[in-house]
Amino acid sequence: MVDAVSGSDPTAILDGTYGAIVVVGGGCYGSYYVRQLGRARQAGALRWDRVIVVDRDPSCRIAQSLAAGDVATPAVQVAIAEWADFFRTYLDAACADPAATARDAIVPSPLMPHLMYEWLLARTGERWPARTVATRPLAGTPAVPWHRTAPTGTSYVSFAEWVCPVNCIEPTTCPKTRETRWWTMPAALEAYADGERAAGRPLAGPVIFHCTHRAYGVGMFDTAAAVRADAIVRDAGTRGPADVLIGTVSHCHGALNVLAIGEGRGNDC
Repeated sequence: MVDAVSGSDPTAILDGTYGAIVVVGGGCYGSYYVRQLGRARQAGALRWDRVIVVDRDPSCRIAQSLAAGDVATPAVQVAIAEWADFFRTYLDAACADPAATARDAIVPSPLMPHLMYEWLLARTGERWPARTVATRPLAGTPAVPWHRTAPTGTSYVSFAEWVCPVNCIEPTTCPKTRETRWWTMPAALEAYADGERAAGRPLAGPVIFHCTHRAYGVGMFDTAAAVRADAIVRDAGTRGPADVLIGTVSHCHGALNVLAIGEGRGNDC
């Protein structure tokens, strides 16, 4: 469940102690996050067993810095893989053994595709190969000031009608308006899903991957959120055809998709 006031996930890792922290991308943003993680650890704000930076380029900035001995952040390693391939393996394993990744977290990149949705889409198709599993557009628009749909079918939403700094931690006082930030995207998605159901358009979820600031400018969502997301999608599909709202969001911005699970054949339902 999501707290309707703060938008926070009450089951999130809040004590600053992690197993693995997975950073999406080893370029400009990933390098920044790794550097900030190191500062957070030095200050005693965060602890971890390892930091895994995922990038398809074996010569990405982090890999070069590690080879040169220029990375001060401890226990950093690079996984050379396409993002989708890495998460297919990593998150499938997390669902198979949730305890093993219960203290892991993921640091998304501001410019990444909707990777969590892509994983759920592929996993659902594998779970029910005889059923139609597809992406469908949102039937309506969430009550947010800014909304655009990409050619991929992903809907991007935002409470900001201005350009936000990429390293904004979304504090209680908005740096742009200088007023109290009253909004949070998880609550907006809950309201949108409730409205769709009230209008006679059944919509399961929302499944929310909520990226929140943890320390020193680094936002994360816990790997456990993926395990919960998979269970919600599985339960919705087990009951029959279902449309499931899935969002990777912060307080201010989000990427949304609807996962449509169709009819099964025979006993595959």
